[in-house]
Amino acid sequence: MKISDRDVLLVIDVQNDFCTGGALAVPDGEKVVPGINRIAQKFGNVVLTQDWHPGDHVSFAANHAGKQPFQTIELDYGTQVLWPTHCVQGTVGAEFHRDLEVTRASLVVRKGFRRGIDSYSALFENDKKTPTGLLGYLRERELNTVFVAGLALDFCVRFSAEDARKAGFEVVVIEDACRGIDLEGSVAAAHRSFAELGISVISFEAFL
Repeated sequence: MKISDRDVLLVIDVQNDFCTGGALAVPDGEKVVPGINRIAQKFGNVVLTQDWHPGDHVSFAANHAGKQPFQTIELDYGTQVLWPTHCVQGTVGAEFHRDLEVTRASLVVRKGFRRGIDSYSALFENDKKTPTGLLGYLRERELNTVFVAGLALDFCVRFSAEDARKAGFEVVVIEDACRGIDLEGSVAAAHRSFAELGISVISFEAFL
């Protein structure tokens, strides 16, 4: 696959808390790192996202009496999964995985830092209207195609890919540079959404 200067690699949330031993570990999450590092060498434009929650964030089960992780509640913007406390600002869990090559990144987008709203997508928070600023960055840089990798396939990767596609970008998900959580069929649902929106799904081999 030939990468142009109008392409961007968007690396989603490759942080300690989403890797083995972390507070919200995605199965084999750290195994995406070598592939992402290798792919990133082919891109002139690399953007990283970083989950960055305050300790009292509304999405943490610990902040709701009687609630357990992975239960849901209803908020102003819709149904919210309650998560284990993770990626708290300034903690080791919120840091990028130590083996992730970050020096090629031209931008780091922090998301989920507003207490009252969660943020899966790299472009919009979960109310679908509060922007992170990434959309303006992509447009001002005149980037056309967004390649997405990282964690987790069925949540933050999916929402980021969907929002980028709806904003008019060509979007490509690098499937084996992602890992999923798979809550109640959420990986299959992500693939259905990709197909419906015209989001391409490719493997790491396309870059070899």
